[in-house]
This record gives sequence, C-alpha cells and structure tokens, in this order.
Amino acid sequence: MQKKLRIAMNKVMLIYTGGTIGMGQNPQTGALEPLDFNHLVESMPEFQLIKADIDVYQFTPPIDSSEMSPNQWAQLVRIINRNYDDYDGFVVLHGTDTMAYTASALSFMLEGLTKPVILTGSQLPIGQLRTDGKENLVTSIELAALKDEYGHARVPEVCIYFSGVLLRGNRSTKINADGFNAFDSFNYPHLCEAGVNFSFHDHHILKPDFSKRMQAHLAMDTNVVVFSLFPGIQEGILRQVLQLQSLRGIVMRSFGSGNAMKSPWLMHLLKEATQKGIVIVNISQCVAGTVEMSRYDTGYQLKDIGVISGHDSTVEAAVTKLMYLQSQYNDPNTIRNLMARSIAGEITI
Repeated sequence: MQKKLRIAMNKVMLIYTGGTIGMGQNPQTGALEPLDFNHLVESMPEFQLIKADIDVYQFTPPIDSSEMSPNQWAQLVRIINRNYDDYDGFVVLHGTDTMAYTASALSFMLEGLTKPVILTGSQLPIGQLRTDGKENLVTSIELAALKDEYGHARVPEVCIYFSGVLLRGNRSTKINADGFNAFDSFNYPHLCEAGVNFSFHDHHILKPDFSKRMQAHLAMDTNVVVFSLFPGIQEGILRQVLQLQSLRGIVMRSFGSGNAMKSPWLMHLLKEATQKGIVIVNISQCVAGTVEMSRYDTGYQLKDIGVISGHDSTVEAAVTKLMYLQSQYNDPNTIRNLMARSIAGEITI
C-alpha cells in the first residue's frame, strides 16, 4: 500500500514494517500490538512539517521484528530496487529486536548502494508522551534526503539512526533493551552525531562508485548456525549440530580474541566439519575488539584445521554475510576467502 503525504524538495521513501514506534495498547490485555501507519501519522502532527517529499510504503499487516526473516529482507530489497531511481533515500521503520540483523543483511543484498537506507524505530510507541520515536523518525528522514555539493547522497550506505547517532548498519548491535541509546557500533566510529547541527565523520563513510547501478540480490541461504563456546560445553550436543546434512556455515563465538579450550574432541569435530566443506567463522563473544588467531596456541590450532577469523565482525553481520555468500557461491573456499575480506565495510582488515 503506497500513498502520497506531501510535496517538497528531495524525495524519501518511508517503508513502515512495524515495530514499537507504531504500536498501541490492546484494550483487552494492555499489551502492545502493531497498528497501521495511519495511527503513527495521527500521533505525530510534526510529520507534515518535514522538509522532504515523502511517500510511504506500508507492510500489511505490520509485523513485530521478532518475526522478521529473509523473506521480509527480500521484500525490502524489491521495494528499494523498484523505486531506486525515483528517490534520494529510503527510511525503514523497524522494530529494534532484529534491526541490526536487517541492516546487516541489506548491506550485502544491496550491492553497490549509492543512496542512504536508514533504519530506525523507537523504544517507546510514538503515541506516548516520552517517546523517542519522533526525533528518530524526523532526523532519519532529514539524513536520507541530504546530498553533498556534488549532488551525491551524503551517507550512501545502510545505516541505523538511533538516539542522536548514525551508525553503519553492519557494525551495529542492540546494546540496551530499556534505554533510548539502544544501539552502538563498538568496533567502528559513528558516521554522524545529530545535535543542534549534524556532525559528519566523512572519512568513516563509505564512498561507492556513483557511476554504477546498484545490484539487488534476493536470495539468502539460511543453512547457518551460531554457537557460543562455554565451560562445560558437551561433545555429544555439538556433534549432533555439526552432523546436520544441510549445514553449510557456522558462526562460532569464541573467548576473548579468538581463544578456545584445547579439548581434542572439539578440534576433531571442527576439523571434520571443515573437511566436509562447512565454513566456520570465529568471532569473539566480546562486544569490542577483534579475533587474533595468532595470539594463543589454540588459535593457531583452529587456523590449522580450517577455521577462519571473523576479525571484528558482529554476530549479526557474520550470520547474514554467510547467508548472502552461500546463496551466491557453492565453493566453500570461495566463501572462506570472501568472509575474510570486507565486502560492505563490515570488518576491519
């Protein structure tokens, strides 16, 4: 469903998927439930004052972000691709619980992106007095509409805007379930701070080839699993996971800078998996820092058996990057090589 709201200067498409920002209370239970976009507009008269030409696309019905899946990611990619030439930027209203997964996925699926795709939402519904949704929405639209002196998008990448900061989408993670500062990117600087004025950090913003057309990819191979190492992890349980016939990729969350226990059974299981063509990516359980597999002896052993470093990747970026690469390539060595490279600004090499 698409409808015109107002005409002004630069054009922004607002894609409303659902989330807390547009929720209202169920009169019977008192619980929050998704409402349509009309509820959001009625709760925000300031919407009519935004200096941009805004069109709205609404998911019908709106969904809770816990229900977000690769099917919805593909739907978002289709909407953006179909309307790419007609808009200066895109804002996606999205629930916070899986926002970092969606932002990461879109950064890979929208290859060669040259326009802003900014995800935002809120911790309180927009109809509540203390909502953070109004500022997040208004600022996201302003950022999506901005261009530089050459007429190019000011921030030509997938981002998350929340609580005064603009973050690279595939570097972001949700850090707070209750506070307004819900997201951060521990391993990458903010792209912009929004105070009285916008303070951009241009040397941290991606610089795509504006002469090339963005390529949209719809497929994601979800034969991926994430597991964390922990003291007492059981061989039998892990063996059952690694023996799944459809499994193609593993994100292994290790200790510290990529360390693991020296248990012979663990090394044997991981070696068996890599020899079967399963791609195993080693990322840290820490929110900041990077995997350095040469720091400890166990790291060397992991490297020798075919486990690759995920460097400073978030779990959201590692999972969605694996899904994306597995949909594009059958050869596990090709996937391993690309997982070790930055293809959308997702890791620091």
